[in-house]
Parts: sequence; C-alpha cells; structure tokens
Amino acid sequence: MKKLFFAFLSAAMLASTGAAMAATDYNKPPAGDSQYAACIKTSNENYTGGNAKSLIKGQTMAQAYCTCVWNETPEDFKGSLARFAETPKGKSTKALCEKHSGWEG
Repeated sequence: MKKLFFAFLSAAMLASTGAAMAATDYNKPPAGDSQYAACIKTSNENYTGGNAKSLIKGQTMAQAYCTCVWNETPEDFKGSLARFAETPKGKSTKALCEKHSGWEG
C-alpha cells in the first residue's frame, strides 16, 4: 500500500511539474514582429498592469499575454491580436492567455 501511495505521489509531482513547465513552451515571436508589437502597445494602452511581472520569468504581463495570443492564433492571421482576443471568436484565447500570463481579471 505504501509503494502504491508513493508511486501515485511521484506521478502527481511529475505531472504538476510538467504543467508548470508547459506554460513557458510558447515560441517567442520574431524580433520586429508588427502584430506582437501592436499587441503590446494596445494592451498597455487599454489595460492596467501590463508592465507588471507575469508568471513567465523575464516577461511582463503584456509580453506573456501577447506571446500567448501570437502563438494561439492561426499562422495566416493578419489582424490585431489584441482586438481578436476581444471578439466572441477570440474569447477562449483571451481566457487562456490571461491565465498564462497571470493577468486574469
């Protein structure tokens, strides 16, 4: 019984560590990406706390949020990432990325 408990505990710890690491697995937008830059600007202009530290080491909340949105939209998406997240179609992306960045509100 003890072995079963410790096996379960070990598996649970590995799963939680994996989930925490998965939050940082997004690809970094390329330097100079205009959609990403516009997302940062729009987010900082329209929302409070964008320059605060996010859950992702080395990123502000706006950076983590926009990195997530940039990664979660289709590759052929040409519009505003920040505005897309405000649409009914982007609602689930917005919720996911707010949670990713710690910018839930």
